[in-house]
Amino acid sequence: MRRLCAWCCREGLSGYLGEREPLDNPEPTHGICDHHKTQVLESLPSRSFPDVELLIVVRRENTALYGKLKRVFATFSCVEVILDRRLADRRAAPGQESSEPRRTRNRRIRERTNSLLGSFAGVRFTPKERPAPEPLGVNA
Repeated sequence: MRRLCAWCCREGLSGYLGEREPLDNPEPTHGICDHHKTQVLESLPSRSFPDVELLIVVRRENTALYGKLKRVFATFSCVEVILDRRLADRRAAPGQESSEPRRTRNRRIRERTNSLLGSFAGVRFTPKERPAPEPLGVNA
């Protein structure tokens, strides 16, 4: 079967994703390419930060930068600045290295953008659609 991205096909692109079993079946089957999967996942609202469009995560040892960013973005309700609370990677036990590769992909849904110095990372959430203002009624 030929695998096609349904979103690409809808946009008029080929959307070819490769072949899958049964290989002798010429019918297409649909999936989603990485580009459109990222778009779909980013369009989902954040359960932890429902009203946030930009989340800035500052390294826990950089409290001065955290304070500065918190002050700078205090007036923006759509921006949240937090300190990274992780102490270590949960999957890595001290002194133990796994020789086999992980069987599952990284659980992170949204892509983050790291700062050039690595002091913080930004995660962008797609803003919710705001309702259009209702037209002013004219009383007759």
